[in-house]
Amino acid sequence: MRILVTGGAGFIGSNFLRLFVPKYPEHIFINLDKLTYAANLDNLIDIEKAKNYYFEQADIADYPRVQEIFKKYSPDIVVHFAAESHVDRSIVGPADFIHTNIIGTFHLLEVCREHWKDKEGKLFHHVSTDEVYGTLGKTGYFTEESRYDPSSPYSASKASSDHLVRAYYRTYGLPVKITNCSNNYGPYQFPEKLIPLMILNALEGKPLPVYGQGENVRDWLYVEDHCRAIWLVIQKGRVGETYNIGGDNQPTNLTVVQTICDILDEFVPDSPHTPHRSLIRYVTDRPGHDRRYAMDITKIRQELGWQPRHSMSEGLVKTVRWYLDNPEWVEAIRKQQDFQKWVSQNYGERRYETPQEGNR
Repeated sequence: MRILVTGGAGFIGSNFLRLFVPKYPEHIFINLDKLTYAANLDNLIDIEKAKNYYFEQADIADYPRVQEIFKKYSPDIVVHFAAESHVDRSIVGPADFIHTNIIGTFHLLEVCREHWKDKEGKLFHHVSTDEVYGTLGKTGYFTEESRYDPSSPYSASKASSDHLVRAYYRTYGLPVKITNCSNNYGPYQFPEKLIPLMILNALEGKPLPVYGQGENVRDWLYVEDHCRAIWLVIQKGRVGETYNIGGDNQPTNLTVVQTICDILDEFVPDSPHTPHRSLIRYVTDRPGHDRRYAMDITKIRQELGWQPRHSMSEGLVKTVRWYLDNPEWVEAIRKQQDFQKWVSQNYGERRYETPQEGNR
């Protein structure tokens, strides 16, 4: 079996490849990645010399280049991770999100439709997000039947790509499956995202910016659990179906940051910045900030027998330890001009409020 993985040098894609390339040497894995700011081939050093792994640098929105790669490798399965995925960046500059998430997905679908005349054994697996559903109130969960109600340019672009994938299944009979996941975290995550940003800022004694009063709720999913769920859906899920993947963890953002601080207090007790909770600062909430996400994972649990292996506390301990143990990877990321500029402009120069008593 030949598996084309788009965005395989990114956070989730690289975790997927590191997990399954060595586990399934009988399969060929082709990593197609544009190598934008958040991609990093250092994520794949462990497998880069594997005989069943190949890398092709390409933009999924470059139709002729994607055609060329299809002709070269004749993939049976496409696992589509490639996407612009940072909500804050989508608010500042939505154009890249439209280009990659909508146009790029469209071009991939078109190339699959052109090359897969015989659809037997073929599959387009689309990796999407819970953010397409919008926001929840104080109770309830997103199900696979929840109404789409995206709030940001990022979530709107992912909702658009979901609809395109379903349309190609219904109109052309293209074999597809869709998974909508909750917030991922774990090793190799680019440090503009909440959890790695908090870890690295805390280690340097920098402010820990929390939107609003930190009351927004996310469903947190350890990245390895997500990758195993995707593989299971590819192998056993029903064609044309959508499966929600969540971590069964819904703490507030403030609780997540406080837990990271407490773990760092334990792991680096001699740090001059302890207690790390004292670094928490509140910043003006972002526009259209969804209040609460929570995933109902009944369908994937009952049909496929999947459930997350990591609790939030276990996953955060492993994640903090990974960042502490991999300073070279972190330093290489931090030298990137794009990262330095973005963090400085969007998180480093805000007017911070003093943490409220009881939130320290």
